[in-house]
Amino acid sequence: MSESQSLTSRQPRVTPDDLLAGLVPPPQFAAATFSSYRPDPAHPSQGEAMARMADLADQIRTPRRRGLLRRPVAPPSLYLDGGYGVGKTHLLAALAHEIGPERSAYGTFVEYTHLVGALGFAECVQVLSRRALVAIDEFELDDPGDTVLMSRLLRELADAGVTLVATSNTLPEALGEGRFAAEDFLREIQALASRFEILRIDGPDYRHRSGLPEHEGLSVAQVERALEGALASGARVSCDGWDALLAHLATIHPSRYGALVDDLDAVVITGAHGIDEDMVGLRLVVLVDRLYDRDLPVRLGPSGVADLFSERMLAKGYRKKYLRALSRLGALTHREWPGE
Repeated sequence: MSESQSLTSRQPRVTPDDLLAGLVPPPQFAAATFSSYRPDPAHPSQGEAMARMADLADQIRTPRRRGLLRRPVAPPSLYLDGGYGVGKTHLLAALAHEIGPERSAYGTFVEYTHLVGALGFAECVQVLSRRALVAIDEFELDDPGDTVLMSRLLRELADAGVTLVATSNTLPEALGEGRFAAEDFLREIQALASRFEILRIDGPDYRHRSGLPEHEGLSVAQVERALEGALASGARVSCDGWDALLAHLATIHPSRYGALVDDLDAVVITGAHGIDEDMVGLRLVVLVDRLYDRDLPVRLGPSGVADLFSERMLAKGYRKKYLRALSRLGALTHREWPGE
């Protein structure tokens, strides 16, 4: 039987070339298409958004031309707004697949800010300007620096004729609320909002349409059995204590969290308990997003998923990020487990 691995012993390295190569839909959405999207009939906005995105794909493939030199006109940029679990990421990935990896870039908001840091602003603009589509998942402004940076980046890409499509749980004019003095950066935020046609997608979290209960923490014995079963099946499994893992995340740049778990089949976390610190919580959100991107099943205990973030954290400016993380982590705890 193979031995478990430890995430806390890993210090992955990610080069700028790695970041560029990673600007494609993640494994979780590798097969996402418009036809595989399942709009909820009770919420017509979902079907309308799918149709609008499919129409946008046609526009990008065959842009209109105007003017004496018949220069191509970039299609409008779209902003998909809605709660977590309504399929915004699926639609964004489907659009990127329709356009193809040579002409599109797909990444989370965090990944684009990291790309600017790795390449430098001018080179990042030059690289992304060669794409017909830049897709930005989980668009959220957490600090003033991000606001100014992304406003400038999107302005230059749009001016270069790149179509921008973003998803978020927050309307663009409300970005930054509750996180920093957003009113001081209102001009930048309004400039961002003016660049997008907003598509509102309503509906419940599809990850819980099946009626799955909230995940309850596993006992020590249950976690141990899950780990033993996975290892006996030959799966590559990591096993880490909650506190040690959260402390280790602070030593790694979030742009490397994906590389931290890339070669695993499953993840075990022991000693899980609630937290009440936003910096710790935001790092955990990024890790959960990378686990979800890779569709990695998770087993953790003794605390259940619903108890991981404090009431204070769930009532403040980052609440939507935390709720998305709970939704995604809850889904991963119900994934088929190796050896079961």
